[in-house]
Amino acid sequence: METETLAMAQGIDFSFLALFARATLTVKIVMILLIVASFWSWAIIIQKLINYRRARRLAEEFDRAFWSGQPLDELFDRIGTEPRGGAESVFAAGMMEWRRSHRADGKLIAGAQQRIDRSMDVAIAKEEEKVTRGLNFLATVGSTAPFVGLFGTVWGIKNSFEEIALQQNTNLAVVAPGIAEALIATGLGLLAAIPAVIFYNKLSTDSDRLLTGYSAFADEFSTILSRHLDS
Repeated sequence: METETLAMAQGIDFSFLALFARATLTVKIVMILLIVASFWSWAIIIQKLINYRRARRLAEEFDRAFWSGQPLDELFDRIGTEPRGGAESVFAAGMMEWRRSHRADGKLIAGAQQRIDRSMDVAIAKEEEKVTRGLNFLATVGSTAPFVGLFGTVWGIKNSFEEIALQQNTNLAVVAPGIAEALIATGLGLLAAIPAVIFYNKLSTDSDRLLTGYSAFADEFSTILSRHLDS
């Protein structure tokens, strides 16, 4: 009997594709959702890593140009209305409002400082939306994927016990495939959740650093413009 059971177990295909093909419709849907979530998470992670690296490089380049002693009007004319990075966007927003606040006779319209500050705050808010886009999805996958996988496992084990009851056979060859199919769902849930949590924490820290840098520059630039306003 044991020899027959061992022979039957060895004849079962335990590859991922085989386990997926034998799984019930509910478990298949859970597996597909988790695989899609994992691929989507990795797409966001790779895109964010590239974008953040580019944003840091552009911020460093602009910082060097801003503090090089070049006249601000010349720097703004060179940047134009299509800034490349977040720091340039904040600077362009402040300079644009600075120029709009001048009347035809060269004098400033009252309340220029407040309008300039608000313009830069709006620019920072827009950059924040760009920088943090997609991070909520990583947080959602990291927090829910293990439970979705666990649901698939519970459902798969339930079906395994139902199969045992129908066949009235607790043979390993009958029990093992169903349990293996069920556990695949939990494995996929962890496979999707672990990278999502790790990179969500890293990318959140990176985004906070970028936005803190933009805010610090806005404060410095506002201080420089206030000196011109007072003079």
